[in-house]
Amino acid sequence: MIELEGVPELIDPVMVAAFEGWNDAGDAASTAVAHLDKEWKGEVFAALDAEDYYDFQVNRPTVWMDAGVRKITWPTTRLSVVRVGGEKPRDLVLVRGIEPSMRWRSFCNELLGFAHELGVELVVILGALLGDTPHTRPVPISGTTSDSDLAQRMDLEETKYEGPTGIVGILQEACTHAGVPAVSLWAAVPHYVSQPPNPKATLALLNRLEDLIDVRIPLGELPEDARAWQVGVDQLAAEDSEVAEYVQTLEEARDTAELPEASGEAIAREFERYLRRRDGGGSPSPGGHATADGSDSASYLRDNPGGGRAKPTRPPKPETEPETGPDAEADDEDSSEE
Repeated sequence: MIELEGVPELIDPVMVAAFEGWNDAGDAASTAVAHLDKEWKGEVFAALDAEDYYDFQVNRPTVWMDAGVRKITWPTTRLSVVRVGGEKPRDLVLVRGIEPSMRWRSFCNELLGFAHELGVELVVILGALLGDTPHTRPVPISGTTSDSDLAQRMDLEETKYEGPTGIVGILQEACTHAGVPAVSLWAAVPHYVSQPPNPKATLALLNRLEDLIDVRIPLGELPEDARAWQVGVDQLAAEDSEVAEYVQTLEEARDTAELPEASGEAIAREFERYLRRRDGGGSPSPGGHATADGSDSASYLRDNPGGGRAKPTRPPKPETEPETGPDAEADDEDSSEE
């Protein structure tokens, strides 16, 4: 039995969760929840026992000094509550932590216990994955759920993803089996510039969350940070002709996918073919992030041990002409749900 002392009765509460690690390319999702906590001055009311869920050789505790006294911060997941004012006030329960190393089912059950005690009406889990999307275009955000009724009511995609998953996918399914409405919002982060931060992806997640739960989110300096980030990546890409050419290829593919005459199936097949060829020669790298096909991937525009800059593999030329049909955006985002 979970007893929550000092937490007032909540108004139409929504739980918003994000976890650092495999589900958090560019730290976009965890930064989004941290932004909500900062802007609305969240008050932490609970923390999960780190001993139960984390391998401290993987996620090490940190030592710090407080007025000359050494203290330790343990890796864990914390819950805070914020009240969103306005004509229709409502409360958000913010869950921010690190993807657990073990006992995922117990971890999810404990979070669901908090949700039940607080009367949470909806769980929204934020995630970010690496995808073949150009940094110069709007960040694709896919909203998915396992609940067909919820999908129709909130204009979401019913997830059909199959493959490796992280704690985001496990928590969403745990909510579904417990009868708690749950939604996952995923941002696609350019795989060639995946190192954090990525304020553009964070901003896109918050904008989609704002629409989903019908609240006005103060964005602070995020829009300016997103513009500065894009300018910085533009400059990095311009330094390497192959990277610039690759970005242009992604732009053309993205723009073509948004045309009514483009075939979603044909373009999705071409992306899948490219992913298989790109990832076929190597094994997943430690500390990577989720990609469109569920594998791990590492950053490209970053310094490597040899002192140079790793370059992305060029995508293959299409073997057949694209067919005509519906746009590919929804198809591509379906395949990248987790």
